[in-house]
Amino acid sequence: MLKRIAITAASVLALTGTAFAAGTEAPHIEDIAFSFEGPFGTYDEHQLQRGLQVYTEVCMACHGLRYVPIRTLADEGGPNLPEDQVRAYAKQFTITDKETGEDREGKETDNFPHNVDAGAPDLSLMAKARAGFHGPYGLGINQFFRGIGGPEYIHAILTGYTEETKDEAGATFYENHAFSTGWISMPPPLSDDLVTYADGTPATVDQMAEDVSAFLMWAAEPKMMDRKRAGFVAVLFLGLLTVLLYLTNKRLWAPIKGKETA
Repeated sequence: MLKRIAITAASVLALTGTAFAAGTEAPHIEDIAFSFEGPFGTYDEHQLQRGLQVYTEVCMACHGLRYVPIRTLADEGGPNLPEDQVRAYAKQFTITDKETGEDREGKETDNFPHNVDAGAPDLSLMAKARAGFHGPYGLGINQFFRGIGGPEYIHAILTGYTEETKDEAGATFYENHAFSTGWISMPPPLSDDLVTYADGTPATVDQMAEDVSAFLMWAAEPKMMDRKRAGFVAVLFLGLLTVLLYLTNKRLWAPIKGKETA
């Protein structure tokens, strides 16, 4: 039985390797040193604020964030905006009240609106839903060491456009080296100096792509810092418990081992 399983696995790897050798490799996604990566990484609130600006001024025209409460923009560890700014930001949205069915001004207790008119995907969980890193033959080895690479995937899509276009079935497609098929229906959303950052950061395509990718990672994982802190405390506790158990074990068995040596 084990021999049959081993033969089957070897056959699958051989066929997969042949497919990749034939030129079907996944698009290359560049690794980016985001501040929140690693066991001790944290979100850069200034980068998240810039990413929010890019999302608001560029992405929001087509994409929504239906699972993200507007009030979380004031959370520590996130964009950390003042509460009065969050309230002012919420007022720009028109929300359909669930109780009355009438349109009203947005409140900080509302979620970001879901943009249904444009037909574009919601971005709330995009950074978690999309994988950017793949190991050899798709085994996921790079994912184990570097994470799934969702923010890198978003950055690669936003910066992967060329100037080539083609028309198919009455639709225009744009060449993009990071997209799975090489062609994407979304036109290039970013261009240099498309927004003006309040902190004076140059608004290059690469900078805006990094900022909005970080913001969308926070939108998908707003409690990442809390989980990291909890995990660090758990590791410390387990390490201390291990030492105590080891010392207790030595103390309990010391008389018996002493008699054996005598």
